[in-house]
Parts: sequence; structure tokens; C-alpha cells
Amino acid sequence: MIPPAQIKARAKDERKANKKFFNRLARQKPKQLDQTVAQLHDEVFEEIDCLVCANCCKTTSPIFIDKDIDRIARHLGQRPADFVDQYLHLDEDGDYVLNEAPCAFLGEDNYCSIYEVRPRACREYPHTDRKNFHQILGLTLKNTAVCPAVFEVVKRLREHF
Repeated sequence: MIPPAQIKARAKDERKANKKFFNRLARQKPKQLDQTVAQLHDEVFEEIDCLVCANCCKTTSPIFIDKDIDRIARHLGQRPADFVDQYLHLDEDGDYVLNEAPCAFLGEDNYCSIYEVRPRACREYPHTDRKNFHQILGLTLKNTAVCPAVFEVVKRLREHF
């Protein structure tokens, strides 16, 4: 696994090749793409433990939708408006995101204190096990600079196709 401290630089080095590869995938849409990515996802996550890294929680914010805000606020015993005031702000796209990184709910041991009620975006991250993978190639390219597992999935995907 690439150490989290090196992931951004390595992703930058590979960005041009990955972008070219993703452009080709978007045009061709290989029939087995979803199945291949899901298999690679499973293989990579047999080797990588997110609790060792937690770079996503340390460097980026998920988007919080209204259902997330309501659920987490209820869990914390807060009103949704108070939760928003304390932890979130609207970004340039009009989405609620965390005020700061690392995530306020990330512990010293890299465990999430709201794991059971975490936002949908956190539950789905890093999105390498979803269907219609060709629809999130841009997001995946961005995530190669955050997540060593995504970087490795994309590296293996390039080797496969």
C-alpha cells in the first residue's frame, strides 16, 4: 500500500495516464467493467485496512444530505439546525460539508465515533464497488489522490484493460 503521506504525489504523477485511460473507458464502456472493478475492489481491500490509513477522514469531507443530518443529529441528541451550526457549512456547490478536516468524529485510533449513523457518502466511499462504474470516472480520478485503495484499484484496472 502507498503510504497516505505519498498518495497525493503519486496520484499527481499518474494523473495524465489515468485520465487518458478513463477517457478510453468512457468511450468503450467494456462489458465486464463493473464486474472487474468489483473483483479488484475485493482483492485490494483484502490487503488494505482503512483503519491504518483513514486518509479520507483526515483530508476530505463527505457531502451531508438532509437524511444524514437528521439521523446524526438525533444520534447526538441535537436538533438538526444545531448540528449544522456546529459541524457543517455550505460549499461552493451548495452541499453541506464539514467545517474542517480531519473529521470531528474521527478518533485518535482512526475509528469513527458515529460509524453506525455515518453519512451515506462515507458508507459508499470509495465507490469502487458500485455498479455503472463508468459514470464515476471523474470522481474516481479525484479519489486516487486521497485513497491508497482507489489508487491501487485503478492501477490494477489499467493493467487489466
